[in-house]
Amino acid sequence: MKTIPWLGDYSSLTIPVKHSYKLVLGKMEQPRPTDGDIEVEYLNSGCVFWHGVEPNQDRMMWASLSEIRSLSVRSGDLLISEGGDVGRAAIYYGEPGRIFQKSLHRARGYKGSDVRYLKYVLVALHGSGWLDILCNKATLAHLTAEKLGSIEIPCIPIKEQRRIADFLDAETARIDQLMSAQLRVLDLLEEQVNSRILELIGQSLLVRQEGAAIVPIRRVIKKLNRPVISTGEIVTAFRDGQVTSRIIRRSEGYTLAASSEPQGQGVKAGDIVIHGLDGFAGAIGDSEASGSCSPVYHVCSPIDSGNSAFYGRLLRLLALSDYLALFGASARERAVDFRNWQIFGHAPIPKVMPEEQHEIGDLITKIRPLREGVKRFNERLAERRQALITTAVTGQVDVSTAGGVAV
Repeated sequence: MKTIPWLGDYSSLTIPVKHSYKLVLGKMEQPRPTDGDIEVEYLNSGCVFWHGVEPNQDRMMWASLSEIRSLSVRSGDLLISEGGDVGRAAIYYGEPGRIFQKSLHRARGYKGSDVRYLKYVLVALHGSGWLDILCNKATLAHLTAEKLGSIEIPCIPIKEQRRIADFLDAETARIDQLMSAQLRVLDLLEEQVNSRILELIGQSLLVRQEGAAIVPIRRVIKKLNRPVISTGEIVTAFRDGQVTSRIIRRSEGYTLAASSEPQGQGVKAGDIVIHGLDGFAGAIGDSEASGSCSPVYHVCSPIDSGNSAFYGRLLRLLALSDYLALFGASARERAVDFRNWQIFGHAPIPKVMPEEQHEIGDLITKIRPLREGVKRFNERLAERRQALITTAVTGQVDVSTAGGVAV
């Protein structure tokens, strides 16, 4: 009789995963074919997300006919990440004919086991941090076949597993839809801003708009040279267009263009910030915080009563449309170098009247608190989703009598 260490004393009756599910680790990639091998599309851990499996048709590997037979995936298989974000799992609902690579485990339930239940158990394990401990995430984490197979899970009848999975399928879908709806409202507001800008400048600057004034960037914004601001705040331009301090952002996703020590140059809230190397990918905007940043950035301000939020968004749109890439140098693969202000500052852009700039800029700044509100709301929903899954798979809620769970 065993207890479940990651769930406390929910039940003394447990069973190892390997006794309820058939587990198979995928195939190691081989650089060239051997006799009889054929190319086949494959899945790896990069295709598996908590919300589902997203195949990439460009991923092909060599495999023998026997490997294709034994390592094919079919609809209803549970795929589990072996490395990286260990234990991340999703059920495959795609077409047959693909195989899976060594970064994934495939799980199929023996008679009396539902893979949906195992998926939700893994969600609970992941959220509790137990998988990180099991796989020693302080080093290079790997959920080996031995570790996965030895995890003790509740031993409950198949009917109860299905009731739990059905309940969680319905309730998590409801939460996910609510989260998506919140984000969609923000997307529509952002699309409204972008559409308004495109109405003013035209869909393409490569086709000259009749009557549109085209001027070099340096005629409408000026490059600043602020001294370092010793607040300890490191300002970063993220590829999604937000420019703020890393502490406020509280997330990763930036390049190492600034260290934790004040250096380079100062930034004040409202400055236009352009990443010299990542600007081509959208790392441009007006700063929402004051602090310091690396010299790789251009820190600028508008000329002649212009609006910083407007210019941050305009330049970002021009970068994402590949227009600004025409005026930069190639710095590395799939990148454009904007660091030379003498070149970048001469890029021609449309001149928009100040009153129109401020109209659009005001709309951009009004959206920001909504974005933060949606972010906090969705974080609470994600926490609620995690708690709901844990209580359901551990038997702390009777799913046979539970109605819709308030969120």
